[in-house]
Amino acid sequence: MEFKDVQELIKLLNKSNLSEFIMQEGDFKLTIRTKNYEKGKRKASEPHVVSVSQPQVVPVQHIPAVQQVAAPPKNQEPIPNVGKAEKKEESKPDTSNLLELKSPIVGTFYRSAAPEKPAYVKVGDSIAKGDVVCIVEAMKLFNEIESEITGKIVKVLIEDAAPVEYDQVLFLVDPNG
Repeated sequence: MEFKDVQELIKLLNKSNLSEFIMQEGDFKLTIRTKNYEKGKRKASEPHVVSVSQPQVVPVQHIPAVQQVAAPPKNQEPIPNVGKAEKKEESKPDTSNLLELKSPIVGTFYRSAAPEKPAYVKVGDSIAKGDVVCIVEAMKLFNEIESEITGKIVKVLIEDAAPVEYDQVLFLVDPNG
């Protein structure tokens, strides 16, 4: 649920005769109480309360691939693991020398200034310190994110218009590129 949806619910609640609205979906809980809410020791002069609780989203940086293999029946020799998993490990590029370009704020990630405009950077582009690489929208403010490093964009880790957390990795950059 987005902030504008919560605002719309508050407006609808104020127009109705309801004094309290509670919505819970999984770990997300929304409670809205109007001035008409009188429960327990609450006085009419107290301000109305709006509370929203949502689980914290923690980005996952890297989870190694896990291959499930059924155990061979007893009295039978295991079949050697030949194939896909080994090939994936060999073709995986070395990322130990790559630098991470992280989001300095929480918000919504955009690769370009407008939907019809080209992305600020794409894989293979060279960037310098101070170049604008993307926009992160936070509370209706569009913040241009500048690179703190010089190098070549190797990978874009976030989809366009996706939410990002503070310090979440947005791009992988090869400083030698």
